Amino acid sequence: MTTPILEHLVATIAERKANPSPESYTASLFARGIGKIAQKVGEEGVEVVVASLNESDERLVSEMADLLYHSLVLLAARNVAWADVEAELARRFR
Repeated sequence: MTTPILEHLVATIAERKANPSPESYTASLFARGIGKIAQKVGEEGVEVVVASLNESDERLVSEMADLLYHSLVLLAARNVAWADVEAELARRFR
């Protein structure tokens, strides 16, 4: 079910977690901890809501991409695989 771009993003996030570098935004999120990552997910969720009500489709797409990215970072921080989310979605739609 995972698309190539999503697979690449998940792999890149895992790589940044395993091999952090100072110039990596993803690595900086991991360094700041689960609380900061969770905060970013919340902020992006609010931005998705605002964009859906008041902004262009392009802005909504951008904010949704940010939400998905930060959500994937949160999953990685908790050592939860994207495949687990896919499995849950599949279970719901059987």
